[in-house]
Amino acid sequence: MNNKLLLRALITITVLSLLLSCPFSFGGKPRKEERLSQKAAKIHADAFTIDSHNDTPMWFTDTTYNFGINHADMRPRNRVDIPRMETGGLDAAFFAVFVGQGERTDPGNDKALLQALNTFEAIDRNLRINNLKAAPAFTVTDGKIIEKQGKRAVYVGLENGYPIGNNLKNVERFYNLGARYITLCHTRNNDICDSSTDTTEHYGVTEFGRQVIDEMNRLGMMVDISHVSDKSFYDAIKLSKTPVIASHSCARALCDNPRNLSDDMLRALARNNGVIQMCILSSYVKTPLPNPGRDSAQAALRTKYNGFKNLSDSVMTIARNEWYEIDEVFPQVLATVEDVVDHIDHIVKIAGIDHVGIGTDFDGGGAVKGCEDVSEMGNITLELVRRGYSKKQIEKIWGGNLLRVLGDAEKYARNNS
Repeated sequence: MNNKLLLRALITITVLSLLLSCPFSFGGKPRKEERLSQKAAKIHADAFTIDSHNDTPMWFTDTTYNFGINHADMRPRNRVDIPRMETGGLDAAFFAVFVGQGERTDPGNDKALLQALNTFEAIDRNLRINNLKAAPAFTVTDGKIIEKQGKRAVYVGLENGYPIGNNLKNVERFYNLGARYITLCHTRNNDICDSSTDTTEHYGVTEFGRQVIDEMNRLGMMVDISHVSDKSFYDAIKLSKTPVIASHSCARALCDNPRNLSDDMLRALARNNGVIQMCILSSYVKTPLPNPGRDSAQAALRTKYNGFKNLSDSVMTIARNEWYEIDEVFPQVLATVEDVVDHIDHIVKIAGIDHVGIGTDFDGGGAVKGCEDVSEMGNITLELVRRGYSKKQIEKIWGGNLLRVLGDAEKYARNNS
């Protein structure tokens, strides 16, 4: 080899070495970040991913709504549908049958029951018309089978035990309709327990609430303690014969809101072998900045629609559209994906990796910058990878922990039937 050829070879080797050691790719993107993105994408694709709580079925009661259509560019927009579940790599979700707290009278209970039944039917209708893309799931095994078929698995949870009324038989009725957890209460007290955002009435779980929890255990339903008062939380853990879940809650140490769980509560949940599903509703992730225009508009809408009580389905659809239009006019300054993972870090530190998951509360207010709808779920995985979480740990967070608790509920019901 002559001197010129030798020189060219040395230059080529040097340039290649520099390129390989350079932290940036030709496109300007850091190589490390590119590698992390590729790693996160693979982990996200391999994991069985499940969101333990969304309120999307509130849209289903509008008979013109089709869950199979991408609603990203529609206004007012919702945040979950089949196309965006596919884009975001979300394999399964618990769709909430939500009933707001109303009057605790026979007529009030009857109306709440009818509303819940209508929402169950609306979920069923949307699954029937989209049966090639989604299917109902009832057990741990169902979700995995549906995922292998290339479909989205739809589980159901009842948010607020209010529609049970005073009739214990309604628990089994909801189970037979597909509900696999019941959130014991919502923002106000009911006949089951005290809420975290109402005055003390029962000092925890009532005698009827004890019967409800026993019946849920017998059937194989998970007991959901999101929204309950602190005393109700500890009562539920003591009363339930299976681990409990918080389907959409955050860490109170990072955002001081009564809806969130304190460190002592997180430790108790870990001892119970339960799981807290990290909520991404921004104001529970990070204390919101003042937004007087938004607050005034929302207060005016509550007054206009009598606190959203005693509305027909058609009027509720109109009210819901007006509520989400406020988001367009007075957008909230959102917490971020990084803030969400700060909560996960804290929960892991206090309770351990086996006791945390994801419960977005999409379409019930859930959204943070970087994960504003279900198509962006992979960004949570990316941030977890950036912080050094392993594939096994991420698989636990994205569904393994929640399905363990559902499996425990199923096993108890089988062994005690």
